[in-house]
Amino acid sequence: MSETRVTRREFVRDGALTTAATAVGLTATYTVHAANPTKADTSKILNYNPDMEYRRCGKTNLMISAVCMGGHWKRIDKVVSQSRQADGKVRIGLGNPDFEKNRHDVVSRCIERGINYVDACVSAEVMAYSKALKGRRDKMYLGYSWYEAEMRNGGCRKFEKLKESFDHGLKQAGLDHVDLWRVTCLEQSSRHSAAEIDELIKTLEWVKKTGRARFTGISSHDRPHIKKLIETYPHQLEVICTPYTAKTKVVTDENGLWAAMKKLDVGWFGIKPFASNSLFKGDSSPDSPYAEEDSRMARLALRSILCNQAITAPIPGLITPQQVDNAALAVRQRRELDVHEQAELDRAMERAWANLPSHYQWLKEWEYV
Repeated sequence: MSETRVTRREFVRDGALTTAATAVGLTATYTVHAANPTKADTSKILNYNPDMEYRRCGKTNLMISAVCMGGHWKRIDKVVSQSRQADGKVRIGLGNPDFEKNRHDVVSRCIERGINYVDACVSAEVMAYSKALKGRRDKMYLGYSWYEAEMRNGGCRKFEKLKESFDHGLKQAGLDHVDLWRVTCLEQSSRHSAAEIDELIKTLEWVKKTGRARFTGISSHDRPHIKKLIETYPHQLEVICTPYTAKTKVVTDENGLWAAMKKLDVGWFGIKPFASNSLFKGDSSPDSPYAEEDSRMARLALRSILCNQAITAPIPGLITPQQVDNAALAVRQRRELDVHEQAELDRAMERAWANLPSHYQWLKEWEYV
């Protein structure tokens, strides 16, 4: 999908074709593994690289790289210098040449490695990645959420306000469409009233009908409520974004969330695969004495997560091209962990659980799905 004019009409047309494809039975989990041993047709895979694995993202039928790029850039101060802005404040972000170069370089390395999805969750991320992708939207799908003006904001839970906020975000970022609008709900989305959910669903229908977003979904940390929502609104909630760490275990209960995601053919992105960096001993500095060990832990975590074929992709925040290389290497390595690797990862995750900051204790609620 090229920035050099994919029209909203084409989006509406392609959405209809996707619905038709799903209707005729293209609903099974489908994966093109690295090196393409089955000689699958890869001509429709965006930014295909034979060293990358691609997974079908549920009923969207998009083939998504098995590891994607999360929007967050935690610890970026370890690799990017801070600068004093016009208002006198010292910060890292747009307007900082080192930051902008870093985001451009990391996105470039993602493209080189065959990663084809970036997930922007907040306004700063939307602005940064829209700029980093300028002129090369045909290489990566853009997942969009401007969470400050979405369902977490009590003043943005009505249809008209959600429409206004979405169009404002597109205009600010210089976009006329996004590939996925995955609205950030309250972490416990069951706190939204039924009327608020109705307003949200109405808005999701509107963005698809008008071609502003090709696919739609939500982000939530509320397993029972997610299950209820995807069962109630299967056509509007095509993709879900939830926590998913190396400690997450799938419960094969036919009444559970995992079974519902599979049955309803929902795409699934996993945030916090490294437990908000609690998995690591180092601080992500390139010269950290733990750099090699932390890179190995990251690969073990990604390999472990990808053993679940139901998940489309984990979306770690990546702050250097070397971290992109490491994530891509994890995809190419043997998938199943041996006994020693599993024991090493288990010890690391127990340490991560013990070191979780107070505001991330909720990750422990995602040990079983």
